[in-house]
Amino acid sequence: MPAAKLDLEKEVEVVSVFSPYDGSLIGSVDVTPASEINELLARARFGAVLSRNLPRHKRSSVLEGAAKLIESRRDAFAKVIVLEAGKTIVQARKEVSRCVNTLKLSADEARRNAGEIVPFDAYAGSQLRQGWFTREPLGIITAITPYNDPLNLVAHKLGPAVAGGNSVLLKPSKLTPFSAINLVEVLLEAGLPQEVITVVHGDRELVSALVSARDVRMVTFTGGFATGEAISRSAGLKKLAMELGGNAPVIVMNDCDFDKAVEACVSGAFWAAGQNCIGAQRILVQKGIYQRFRDAFVEATEKLNAGDPSREETDVGPMISQQVAERTEAAVDEALAAGAILLCGHRREGSLYRPTVLEGTPTTCRVWHEEVFAPVVMLAPFSSLDAAIELANGPEYSLHAGIFTNSLAVALEAANKIEAGGVMINDSSDYRFDAMPFGGFKYGSMGREGVRFAYEEMTQPKVICLNRG
Repeated sequence: MPAAKLDLEKEVEVVSVFSPYDGSLIGSVDVTPASEINELLARARFGAVLSRNLPRHKRSSVLEGAAKLIESRRDAFAKVIVLEAGKTIVQARKEVSRCVNTLKLSADEARRNAGEIVPFDAYAGSQLRQGWFTREPLGIITAITPYNDPLNLVAHKLGPAVAGGNSVLLKPSKLTPFSAINLVEVLLEAGLPQEVITVVHGDRELVSALVSARDVRMVTFTGGFATGEAISRSAGLKKLAMELGGNAPVIVMNDCDFDKAVEACVSGAFWAAGQNCIGAQRILVQKGIYQRFRDAFVEATEKLNAGDPSREETDVGPMISQQVAERTEAAVDEALAAGAILLCGHRREGSLYRPTVLEGTPTTCRVWHEEVFAPVVMLAPFSSLDAAIELANGPEYSLHAGIFTNSLAVALEAANKIEAGGVMINDSSDYRFDAMPFGGFKYGSMGREGVRFAYEEMTQPKVICLNRG
């Protein structure tokens, strides 16, 4: 793992990166001082000019080339994800494959989403006018990414930004910087001018400088609500795209495909040790099958193999740190003290927190109404679809939801009434295809990811009108 290069003429602050599983040192990166913001912006301005002037075929070939390079080095990229994020090797390989797809989708967008003809002659008095609009880059984009998908969520910001002809100031999570660094290095290897993307590392002071700079035209952020609110206060007049987490409900109806629902909900709840913003957190089960579903779900959960993420047979790896695991443990203790019933799990060894299932959880508990972002799931029975939807819509933020039913009418009614950015029918809430629009409803959600939609957020229309009269 590459460590930061040190300038021997001055003392450089570094951030050390440790394995979530065993605490071993992986490497370190140099901290970028906030005092260097003017130099960073100057580089980004130059990069924006270079990026804007790259022909669309060149942007596309860079993204396609990077995708091919990553695909050819899949195992190496997956190993880095395992080391720094603690994902299992199986999950890490899937993330690498998704990153490849994200870059390929971005390459497609660079080629085809250039604008449209405007039918001026459709309006009386404009018969002698014709024209079109193009999609032009915004300029400099600040991108701030989280630890839970350290490769693909970076690709979701860099791919559309490059496709649109922008430059990027990228600040990856200090817990998982190496996947992002490796992705940028591959983009450069594929022919991207080095000034187009600048990777920086730092904390609040640097972030404040990056988001408040007048030259920055957009901030795209994935992370927590508190940080999102702080960014919005300091950003000023610029575009904001924020994905601030979720609290996903999944509704399981009496008439569902039972085995499919159990299997999908177990995966949806505990994939990536529950550190998944669209992971199933509240599973609402109709009373006719509640006891059967509960027993089958707990049995399947207890069979999950938690441990060393580098082993092929491991299903659940560690959380990102022992501190986060301890916080999860404390939140579950609060729920149990308030009356929740523990069905399985709630055992911690360092940063490894066993998949945990609760029932009877009061809706006043943090684990019910906030995003738990951990391998913790709550089961609750309901009688009618309306009652389930009322429970599902309780929290003030939502990304995805799911419903399992064999009734098309019920599925479509739920999809219409559930307040979420996406409703997955006969899939767990955690299903996501990288081409679909992705974002939340209600409090704090701004903009959409998904390559085409992020590309459009990161570009702006310019109208050209020719008067032939």
